[in-house]
Amino acid sequence: MFYLMTLVGNLFIIILSYLDSHLHTPMYFFLSNLSFLDLCYTTSSIPQLLVNLWGPEKTISYNGCMIQLYFVLALGTAECVLLVMMSYDRYAAVCRPLHYTVLMHPRFCHMLAAASWVSGFTTSALHSIFTFWVPLCGHRQVDHFFCEVPALLRLSCVDTRTNELTLMVMSSIFVIVPLMLILSSYGAIAQAVLRMQSTTGLQKVFGTCGAHLMVVSLFFIPVMCIYLLPSSGKSQDQGKFIALFYTVVTPSLNPLIYTLRNKDVKGAVKRLIGWDREM
Repeated sequence: MFYLMTLVGNLFIIILSYLDSHLHTPMYFFLSNLSFLDLCYTTSSIPQLLVNLWGPEKTISYNGCMIQLYFVLALGTAECVLLVMMSYDRYAAVCRPLHYTVLMHPRFCHMLAAASWVSGFTTSALHSIFTFWVPLCGHRQVDHFFCEVPALLRLSCVDTRTNELTLMVMSSIFVIVPLMLILSSYGAIAQAVLRMQSTTGLQKVFGTCGAHLMVVSLFFIPVMCIYLLPSSGKSQDQGKFIALFYTVVTPSLNPLIYTLRNKDVKGAVKRLIGWDREM
């Protein structure tokens, strides 16, 4: 059910943003990128999970596991960086409105989006190579619903402290640093909002920025629990539940968060189905 919600909701945002010229703005360009990322992110792990739940065999080949590991890491890292780009867009819109069209030039937006994808796939290559080098011993039963670095490192029969340190450092760079940049952007936005006199302007800012902050919270908090907190502090079942949240639940809720009270999206839907012409 959640996977279908993710597919339908994110495809809806991508198609609507493409078809309606009023949504050809930096905000909806980044939102379309986020929707496409979420589609790819869930598809990298959930179909395999559904196959395992449906059939008696719950297996994945070694090559399939490593491919899944690479794409899950790449897309997850890219999403962390993309959420920073989206917060910068909101900062520019609220705090630098007169310079917004110059700051968020379409070419610059494309460069920012490309940077998020490139950083994700480059970082994932580093993690994956380090994980490939670790020899797996024993039963080779991954106690997880998809191939994730912490779960695979538990199967190793050698010292994995170097891998764990690399994972901690890279997680800090691509989780803590983006989160600090996002919070800094919204700190500046909060100061600008407090100086606003227009009630309509306040409502619009809270509507768009509030939705983005909610998405940031739903994604970053579970990721931090998995990759930054000591593994001894949580059981494996807790880890699986948290991972299920940010791989399945969050991508399915993002379209609802961004569209339910969004007047731009509602107007685009009306224009698309012809209600405006009828009225």
